[in-house]
Amino acid sequence: MTGAGVLKKKYDIVVVGAGPAGASAAQSAASLGVRVLIVERKPLVGIPVRCAEYIPAPLLGELNVGHRFVVQRVRGMKTILPDGTEKTTLTPGLMIRRDLFDQALCISAQDAGAELLLGTAAVSLEGQRLLLRRRGGDFFEVEAKVVIGADGPHTRVGKWMESVNTHLIAAVQAVVPLVHPLEHTEVYFDKDFCGGYGWLFPKGGEANVGLGIRKDLCNPNILRTAIGGFLERLTREGKIHNAPVSRTAGWVPSEPPRTVVKGRLLLAGDAAGQTHPITGAGVFQAVVGGKMAGKWAATAVRENDLSLLAGYEEEWKDFFGETHERGFQRRLLLDKEWERLDQVIKKCWVAFREYYKD
Repeated sequence: MTGAGVLKKKYDIVVVGAGPAGASAAQSAASLGVRVLIVERKPLVGIPVRCAEYIPAPLLGELNVGHRFVVQRVRGMKTILPDGTEKTTLTPGLMIRRDLFDQALCISAQDAGAELLLGTAAVSLEGQRLLLRRRGGDFFEVEAKVVIGADGPHTRVGKWMESVNTHLIAAVQAVVPLVHPLEHTEVYFDKDFCGGYGWLFPKGGEANVGLGIRKDLCNPNILRTAIGGFLERLTREGKIHNAPVSRTAGWVPSEPPRTVVKGRLLLAGDAAGQTHPITGAGVFQAVVGGKMAGKWAATAVRENDLSLLAGYEEEWKDFFGETHERGFQRRLLLDKEWERLDQVIKKCWVAFREYYKD
């Protein structure tokens, strides 16, 4: 996929980041008739993939972007506790190819009228003047009435508005061959997985096997050895072949609800810390949050009233706030009582009734 259209110097909205949040924001705003530019620092949308690649089944019906990115359907999730106990939750979902998913969302945004510049990074902002840099080092400016930061866990736009992620889970993932097809995603808890969990998410004949930990709770180097031990465990259990096809690493926000609007700046998706603080799920939140951000940004531009941007913060907190706050409180409990994982896990994981009790 390549950028489309001739670059204009003035835009109503510039979206920084072409992931699910940014593409959804751009599509939502452009469909309301405002001028939108998406800038993406990577040369290809969606690559590299840093995601377990699961989405809830109902999301597909809301997007109208086809389904060529769907790899398989899953019936639900299995939670495996440290003592080997399994809990199965029937939550239908889809395993996808995130690169194709992100590209489909960007095509939808372009079809709505948004322009896309790849290999372009946002460098600084002064008033409405946004300084951009192309790969290779060339700088140029555009004007933007509103800037939406959808630029990931280490958001630059968030730094400009002094609202950044401070609670981050370090994650590493390998794509490995499966011994036989699986119908459920699998989540593993173990005391060695400091503050996080391991996962095995099936994708046809392969699986995404990963591990997330809170590095501040243990030896920061444990992630390298722990993922190796986890792969060996799943091999012994006859689920995978320990022959990784590829590996990726990244960061997952586990934030409390925080400021996502300041002046002419908005945040959405991982940049806004909208990822679920316990499960790490973020694609659904990114799409919904992005659509909200784009709608309110376009409304503010059309009405020439930036105070209307506050409607975005109110709407996303009304939609996600209670769930997000509960997740963050469970995150605090899980981190504090990690050495008592066996005793607190049912209170801290979404598969158990205890999680939803105050």
